[in-house]
Amino acid sequence: MTPPPPSTVILSPHFDDAALSLAGLIPALDSPVTVVTVYGGAPCPGQEVSWWDTTCGFSSGGEAHLARVAEDTRACALLGVERVVLGHPDGPYGDGGPLHEIDTYLADLAPDTRLLIPMGTNQADHAKVRDRALRVLGELGRPLPLVYADLPYTGHLKEWGSAETDTALAGDEHYGAAYREIASRYRTRGVHDLTLSDQQWAAKRAVVLCYASQLAPLTIDHGNVMARGGPLRAERVWSLEEAESPGEPG
Repeated sequence: MTPPPPSTVILSPHFDDAALSLAGLIPALDSPVTVVTVYGGAPCPGQEVSWWDTTCGFSSGGEAHLARVAEDTRACALLGVERVVLGHPDGPYGDGGPLHEIDTYLADLAPDTRLLIPMGTNQADHAKVRDRALRVLGELGRPLPLVYADLPYTGHLKEWGSAETDTALAGDEHYGAAYREIASRYRTRGVHDLTLSDQQWAAKRAVVLCYASQLAPLTIDHGNVMARGGPLRAERVWSLEEAESPGEPG
């Protein structure tokens, strides 16, 4: 049976990004929800295995890809969302070219579909997905998307999950660059701000653990990534509006 068209689409750069960043909020979004993984393609045979995949315990990029597809299938089933996987190979396996499959996917969506894209905090692949989506939506004359905070990156901000989050992001040297870039181009307004309850955290933890292969390298830079009070504890989404003049602050 063909699933109904989505009311909400989440662009997830990699297989785990939507879950890490939005697993708590997804039940509150207009359904049906579809998660679209942009860097979902298989590496070419014979490519040297990446540092990331080696740290995850894999012997080849192909082995890693098969495992990650299976992990994503389990996670999306827990979340109750449809999944779409685009064909761009992940990071070190790609050719660095434009993410043209985003163009085709977005053009085929109903114009009133609500789209969520990553802020692009401290992650070049995320920023590339963000910029491609904004460009395509502009060319199509579609509404601006919602923007979600990339976790665990944004979640290391000391003020994360508090009323001072946006002010702190705007001034933070380590985690605020992507937010400042967006706020220089658009007016931003927080539309979803969730600090997870124990029940919500338990549900999110179960989803994140579906991506077990990714936890080893994540703990290198985000050692407390799975802690109850760690960087995944709060989720945030902003709306965008066109600024009245270039450079107008958000």
